Amino acid sequence: MSKKLRQKEAAQAPKMEAAPVLNADNEPPMFSFRYLQKGYCISDCTKDEKAALATKLREMSSLTWYQLKTAPRHGMGKENISRSSIRAGIPRHVTEDTVFWAFRFAGKAPMVGYHSRGVFYVLWLDRVFTLYPH
Repeated sequence: MSKKLRQKEAAQAPKMEAAPVLNADNEPPMFSFRYLQKGYCISDCTKDEKAALATKLREMSSLTWYQLKTAPRHGMGKENISRSSIRAGIPRHVTEDTVFWAFRFAGKAPMVGYHSRGVFYVLWLDRVFTLYPH
């Protein structure tokens, strides 16, 4: 193919626009149980707690990160938990600057984890309130 023909085809090709930059706060959350810790796992939950967790995740998924961050902490909102107050082993991949958040999933029982790039990684389901001082 000649150089002129390639240039002509390139000029006629549709122009690609850059993808818009998304503000994660305006997006609904995604959830991951990839790093869920032993002793604070779904398998430790009762049938009712599992149902409450599923219901809570569905409710939270209908909101944006901004709405979750600004909601009351004992409602749909979050509470920051200091790293030094965690009484369980922290996974090695979690860096020192990671901020832990708690969301209530069954009554006042919290799911605790961290937020990264629109995903909330649940590390602990603190159903018996032993993970940190409440």
